Order: sequence, then structure tokens, then C-alpha cells
Amino acid sequence: MIKKIKDININYIQYGKGKDIVLLHGWGQNLEMMDPIGKNLCDEFRITILDFPGFGSSDIPNFAYTISDYTESLHELLNSLKIDNPILIGHSFGGRVAISYASIYKVDKLVLFGSPFVIREKKGLKIKILKSLKKIKALDGIAEYMKKHMGSDDYRNASGIMREIMVKTVNTDLTENVKKIKVPTLLIWGENDDQVPVSEARELEKLLTDGALIVLPGTHYCYLENLGRVISILENFL
Repeated sequence: MIKKIKDININYIQYGKGKDIVLLHGWGQNLEMMDPIGKNLCDEFRITILDFPGFGSSDIPNFAYTISDYTESLHELLNSLKIDNPILIGHSFGGRVAISYASIYKVDKLVLFGSPFVIREKKGLKIKILKSLKKIKALDGIAEYMKKHMGSDDYRNASGIMREIMVKTVNTDLTENVKKIKVPTLLIWGENDDQVPVSEARELEKLLTDGALIVLPGTHYCYLENLGRVISILENFL
């Protein structure tokens, strides 16, 4: 389904019924990466998953979005879908947006998977993403899709503005946003996450008013590598 938000067509899917859960994917990814979570929770929750502007089947922004721009785009989308006070679940880049959103707007609970919040150097992010995905057998197809898509003419033509967005993103410190979050927040991290190390998760936990950290075996994608266990944890938390 498509909604036009701020002159940008945003692709999203919605299924299930009950309390609203909004799932936010990581950088260079699309809504398929969060669908395994949604499919396991849709019996008791209404699931909404979107492709962020510039990713998946959503339009590329016509200017270099900041985290604040992504936050406002998300807020406008949720308003248009009549979603108020949702549970936000974000991975990596999606976690950044979730942190920003939860510091401004009303949310019921927050779940973050491998979500950076401070400024740190990022090298070879695209390669790291592809290598990590290929380690997860169930996602071989998605990894191949991403490899082709990220190397396509369309991606190269759009990469200028997306590179600008990436630079703005990794140079945004969300420490003060984290301090404003008052809702119960669950952090789920891979013990071998080499993109956002557990040490950063521990810093994040200390800053939160009501936060708890669970460290699981695995990488930056531990939420998929431990899917059954993560679903069980989420069912208890939510």
C-alpha cells in the first residue's frame, strides 16, 4: 500500500488486529527485514511496517533528510493511518528514528535492536550489511536482492542524496533524545555485534529512565538469528 507523505510515496504493509506495533527497518534494508517479527505477533497486534523514504519501494527524498525529517515523516504517516500511542520496534537506523520519535511523541513501549545513538565512525557499511545477511541462511534471497539493488543504476543515480542522508545520520547524536524517553524500553543486542557494540547498548541502558538490556548470541542481526527466542521475549514484554 502507498501513502503520499510530504510529496513522497511511502510503501507500507499492515495486517493483524489489536494494539498497534510499528516496525522500523535498518539502513539499506526494506520492510521485508521486519516482517518475520510482524508475522509472529499479528495474532494479538495490528502490525504496520514501512519502507523508509529512500529504501525499498518508497520514493527517494528530494532533499537530504535528517533523523528529524524521518521522524516527522513517520509521525505524519501514522497520523494518516490513525495510529496513536503505538509500540515502536526498530532495528539499527530504524532504532535511531524510534529513539527520536519516542522522545517527542506518545508511544506505549519501545524496543530497540542494535540501535546506535551516539556519533561514531562507520566504514564499509554496505559491505558489512551484506556480509551479515549472508550469514543468516533464511535471508540468502534478501541478501542477493540487496546486492543487486544496491549495485543497480537506480541506486547509483540516487546514491548522492542517500550518501548525504547517511552522513547526516551518523553525525547526529541522540543522547538528549534518549534522556527524554520515559516509557518502558527493551534493548535486544547481539553479543558479537560489530556495527553497534554491546558497550554502546550498556551506555544506552544507563541513560534510559526505564530500560533493560538483553544480550543474545549473534551479530547485528541477532533478532533474526534468535527469532523464536526474541518473539518469546517480546510477547512477555508487550
